[in-house]
Amino acid sequence: MAVDSSLLLLIKSSMLGDGEPDLGEKLLRAFLTQLLESGSVPARIICMSTGIFLTTEGSSMQDLMSLFQSQGSEILSCGTCLEYYKRTDCLVVGKPTNMRDTVQSLLEYKKVLQP
Repeated sequence: MAVDSSLLLLIKSSMLGDGEPDLGEKLLRAFLTQLLESGSVPARIICMSTGIFLTTEGSSMQDLMSLFQSQGSEILSCGTCLEYYKRTDCLVVGKPTNMRDTVQSLLEYKKVLQP
């Protein structure tokens, strides 16, 4: 598996789409699984808003996020979002980041993928 050094994955929600939460979670899991199976993982994954629930205790997708990390993706979760949802001490995959680094990443990476 190769790390695509030009690819940033921005996850802004714990589900994909605006429908029912259980469907949205299934769709996001399918998306992340297909991305892993593509043979090329993003160099960096930034989780914001409810996307931080993917990297904190109790996440049903902790296994997938850990797989991305083990394949070489840097996993970052919005520190402000962790604080807002009172999940700062619950981070289990990756590390916290801030808006300055997030904006810098969005400006630097040639490809930004959002599910």
